[in-house]
Amino acid sequence: MTRSVSILGATGSVGQSTLDLVLREPNKFDVVALTAHRDVAGLAKAARATNAKLAVISDPTLHGALVDALSGTNTEIASGDEAVTDAACRDADWLMAAIVGCAGLKSTMAALKCGRTVAFANKESLVSAGSLMISAAEASGATLLPVDSEHNAIFQCLAGNSAKTVRKIVLTASGGPFRTSTLEQMAAATPETAVKHPNWSMGAKISVDSATMMNKGLELIEAHYLFATESARLGVLFHPQSVVHSMVEYIDGSVLAQMGSPDMRIPIASTLAWPDRMETGAEPLNLAAIGRLDFEEPDLARFPALTLARDALEAGGARPAVLNAANETAVAAFLARRIGFLAIADVVKAVLDRYDPADPATIEDVLAIDAEARRVAETAMKGLTA
Repeated sequence: MTRSVSILGATGSVGQSTLDLVLREPNKFDVVALTAHRDVAGLAKAARATNAKLAVISDPTLHGALVDALSGTNTEIASGDEAVTDAACRDADWLMAAIVGCAGLKSTMAALKCGRTVAFANKESLVSAGSLMISAAEASGATLLPVDSEHNAIFQCLAGNSAKTVRKIVLTASGGPFRTSTLEQMAAATPETAVKHPNWSMGAKISVDSATMMNKGLELIEAHYLFATESARLGVLFHPQSVVHSMVEYIDGSVLAQMGSPDMRIPIASTLAWPDRMETGAEPLNLAAIGRLDFEEPDLARFPALTLARDALEAGGARPAVLNAANETAVAAFLARRIGFLAIADVVKAVLDRYDPADPATIEDVLAIDAEARRVAETAMKGLTA
């Protein structure tokens, strides 16, 4: 049977991997909607390749350019943030939410309120508004399928087992490009060295988050919401080979681990074909060639972002939203060479120390907290230099 799909953030890394899977078996998928922020050429190319019914560019100034790029097709064209949100509620069997950062919050929430099956690659939205999003999904009957390799691994390891029998969930991390670096070496890091992830091919923002380990901190918060698991039962281990994507330990002493090549098409395919399986084109895992699997505890002195994130998780309320907004602002500043690498965590801590708002009750509250945390972060960065 044909499955209808929509992809929010179609021109990003996850969106491109999703399109690769769809185009491998085009007769099995009917593309309803594709969205992008400013990449008109990439969006038009994807829409033409998939015969998408709708293409949305979120920057309204590029509406005319998209019209020109899709001239001669039957694809409906729209622009603006509201059009992206509307696309999220178009009737589709499966929706990929892959818009990076809080920019994807409104559209992902709209999809959940509309009762969609949402493949979730936007961890920042769940970090910032986890309780609201889980409540929306429960109210509408929406299904959340985790796409992050770690959470997808946990999802697979939990299949068919009662949450009551889980002793601990362990997320693995490659350690990024600076796993063995000294603080002095990390202080001298440039955007070019920070985005050189040893195993995964990802966008700049998430690559920097992996280098600081904030990515893993955000994933701890995400796991808390997705699997209703408290901080004390969530752990992190460095695993430089990136073969074991996460593990679940059960009360009988059994530990289930999901393994695979470091290719995002694998976890995406797990959600795209769910509850079945599909071909991905990923390199088969060759354990004999890999030869060894190493694990180690992270050094919290060199990676303070992990502690900041866990503290925000345990504090709850608005703290995760403040953490995420401050981190996004600091990472953008680092990539623009305004601050140094180690200053990213310093900025996040400064914002958490200075700004402690009331718990959000609505998405509008979350967005207001996000905006104010970014303002506080900009103030905190004054005087800092790269």
